[in-house]
Amino acid sequence: MLKQLLWLTIWGVVFGYMEAAVVIYLRDIYYPEGFSFPLVIIEDRILLTELLREAATLLLIWATVSLAYKRVQSRFAAFFLLFGLWDIFYYIFLKLLLDWPESLNTWDILFLIPAPWVGPVWAPLLVSIGFIYAGTTLLFYHQKKRFFHFDRSFILIGIFSALLIILSFMIPVSSILDQNIPTDFPWILFLTGFLIGTGVFLYTVYRSDHADTK
Repeated sequence: MLKQLLWLTIWGVVFGYMEAAVVIYLRDIYYPEGFSFPLVIIEDRILLTELLREAATLLLIWATVSLAYKRVQSRFAAFFLLFGLWDIFYYIFLKLLLDWPESLNTWDILFLIPAPWVGPVWAPLLVSIGFIYAGTTLLFYHQKKRFFHFDRSFILIGIFSALLIILSFMIPVSSILDQNIPTDFPWILFLTGFLIGTGVFLYTVYRSDHADTK
């Protein structure tokens, strides 16, 4: 278990560096004086390349966890773990190499699929911390041969919380597409989705532990 977690952690850290390296190259081309809003319009070929690269990254993470685990639930747990590590160390390496972001309130482009996601850096970092906690917790339970039953209610609530978070990242998109500088992040919407998702996960873990003590 610990050996698998060690190698997954190494994978997440290394891939965080690779992601940061790609972004550094792009910023040297399009933002030679440093990244800032409003966005520079890039050509369609490069945009398509970035979209496919992001999709390939998600597929690569899934392929990695599928090689490491047989159970689907363990694969999802490891996927969340890797995603969280990848995202956090992406920002760590950008800070080390570019001294960016200036602060946790600095705005960034987070994702491009199916449309640009934007938000202050603290928001995706908080999601990544939640992913790492949830993924690691599940994997430790799986090591003990204990697997959770995620019923329909959990799945629906989880999807709802995820949609709230995604919506909070996409609401400011209209301003950046109009070549404006984003200023207002719907943090109440974001935190509502994050707390709902966190709460339902913690309740499921608590319910499982409580049932095992009976």
